[in-house]
Amino acid sequence: MSETDQTGETDQTDQTFQTDETHQPEPAGGSRPGDGPGADAVEEDRADGRGVAEDDESPGQKADRKAGDVTGGDQSLAARLEREGDVAADYLEELLDIADLDGDLDMDVEGERAVVSIVGADLQQLVGDEGKVLDALQELTRLAVYRETGERSRLMLDISGHRAARRRELEELAATTVAQVKSSGERAPLQPMTPFERKVVHDAVAAAGLTSESEGVEPRRYVVVLPA
Repeated sequence: MSETDQTGETDQTDQTFQTDETHQPEPAGGSRPGDGPGADAVEEDRADGRGVAEDDESPGQKADRKAGDVTGGDQSLAARLEREGDVAADYLEELLDIADLDGDLDMDVEGERAVVSIVGADLQQLVGDEGKVLDALQELTRLAVYRETGERSRLMLDISGHRAARRRELEELAATTVAQVKSSGERAPLQPMTPFERKVVHDAVAAAGLTSESEGVEPRRYVVVLPA
């Protein structure tokens, strides 16, 4: 999967229209060759063997995060992600109080990413058109985590189930497109998507046994589903 991978996140490696690394389906019972730790803004929309979206970080961020993995020492990944979730929850709770908005906070871990969701209330004003406000709040939350921990965060924020609903829509789109490509034998380009959305499509296409790749430059970067 600029998140902002996904992820309001940008892929700083793209300067011209070019084809990304092709997404191969993952062999049953094992990981793909070359699997490794994920990244935050686009590795190019590719997910590694641990299901990490790498469509939301720049090369510099990748280097910083990998260095952090090495120097992290005795601090486990789980402990770091739990810490990120706690800091993000405190920040978001304060934000809700200031805005006089209701909402409960749920924290979880997905792959190598902390996930914080605001649930229990209709907060579409915090989602915005096409999730643009949500993407901005996610970036602010990541900055709050960085300020507190000194480590870059790949935390994902969801509000009122927006990302979960969008994930289901994209999985359905991927299934329909895969069937179309298998029938026609021709490549099928999709509409421009965010890093998070591309990651979801790549994973769904790979699970269906086809390959996909990303083309174009942000913010009009899009997925192309390829025939077998």
